[in-house]
Amino acid sequence: MARMGKRRALGGGCAPTEEPLRAPTDPARVVAIAESWLGTPYLHQASARGLGTDCLGLARGIWRDLHGAEPISPPPYTRDWGESSGREVMWEAAQAFLMEVPVSTAGPGALILFRMVASSPAKHCGILVPGPALIHARETTGVTREPFTLPWRRRAVAAFLFPG
Repeated sequence: MARMGKRRALGGGCAPTEEPLRAPTDPARVVAIAESWLGTPYLHQASARGLGTDCLGLARGIWRDLHGAEPISPPPYTRDWGESSGREVMWEAAQAFLMEVPVSTAGPGALILFRMVASSPAKHCGILVPGPALIHARETTGVTREPFTLPWRRRAVAAFLFPG
């Protein structure tokens, strides 16, 4: 069961307000949207299906297909998986707008965050799909589907569902 956190509603120059999250989006819908991004080339900090995206851009594109405009714009970020800032920027943003679930119970349609370097913040994400497999954007392959193997499972640190 998804943790029913709070989502910040931003807009109009007012202070953020909070409203309860709804039930999660149908996982089959999230998987279908993720599959529609397959073959999109890699482009750092982009989010344009068919033209270019990175892993965060894929998650942002899924949000737009589900909900329209993005609630916030991501700040500039580096490609560096070994970044040592210590701040979990991606994780914090996911907690603000998505529904966190235990990684061990995550199924198809879940957004998974990965820590590629054990001592660094989570800086990669992808969508679980049946198989189990992972749809994500990689610099060398663009948006691709690959098996959700043990090396990926070991790096998974958080899982989230898109709200309905």
